Amino acid sequence: MKHVVSVSLGSSTRDHQVTMELLGEEFLIERIGMDGDLKKMEETIHQLDGKVDVMGIGGITAFFPVGRKTYFLRSASPLLKTARQTPLVDGTAWKKVLEREVILDLDREGIVPVRGKKVLLTVAFDRYSMAKAFAELDCPLNCGDLVFSFGLPCLLRGYKTFHRVVQTIAPTVCLLPFKWLYPTGKKEEQVEDATKFARYYEEAEIIAGDYLYIQRFMPHDLSGKIIITNTVTMQNIADLKARGVKTLVTTTPNLGGRSFGSNVIQAVTVACLGKKPEAITDEEYITITRRLGFKPRVEQL
Repeated sequence: MKHVVSVSLGSSTRDHQVTMELLGEEFLIERIGMDGDLKKMEETIHQLDGKVDVMGIGGITAFFPVGRKTYFLRSASPLLKTARQTPLVDGTAWKKVLEREVILDLDREGIVPVRGKKVLLTVAFDRYSMAKAFAELDCPLNCGDLVFSFGLPCLLRGYKTFHRVVQTIAPTVCLLPFKWLYPTGKKEEQVEDATKFARYYEEAEIIAGDYLYIQRFMPHDLSGKIIITNTVTMQNIADLKARGVKTLVTTTPNLGGRSFGSNVIQAVTVACLGKKPEAITDEEYITITRRLGFKPRVEQL
């Protein structure tokens, strides 16, 4: 049996475990939340090092590829240095390749019409390939990086505007403590103010990005909206349905009733390939994902 563990900075209330057969081999896949405690996260990675096949880190992203440049979050450095034997991934490599493909396939195959629709992408900095796909499909794109990370009432309207602003502020942002940028622990379960930025949700047809960012200022009425995200629990789905969401898409597949984070899916693909993450090509990620039958989850709510 292969054992894949995601050690997440997020809430332990979102923990999940599933045993399943993949390509003729049994896998134990689990997610363990640290409730916002970076020190505990580092200790847990150290304890699991050498005892599991591949680890993912969730609730925190280390690498941010934007165009030809990749930015690195300084506060993630201690975590990456902790694992010395077990491969450790943060989901970035998988997202970089597959999230763009998912968006294009949804439209190309007529699963969910995307082309030309108004899109609110909560934070494009960690979803660059997704932003690129929306731009390729001629979607009027609003990026909420300043809104959802810093609470500033200022959308970045258009792909080019996002690119220009990120190049300016990313080097400084990557020096900030992660807790300043992203809700962790108990904070990730809260809707901070359902009215504060409701107008940004209202003008969009598609709301995309990390679910915890989407939830952060989520208004009570999301009637007819399409949500494209990653990790959702059954409670999250119930919340979206109660708000009138029309369609839910998760870029990661449904495994045992739960859409795991990108770091988990990358960890599983690394375990299947049996190679060091840095040696895996984009094409290999695409090929193994298809062999595993991992497809986006699409639900009409």
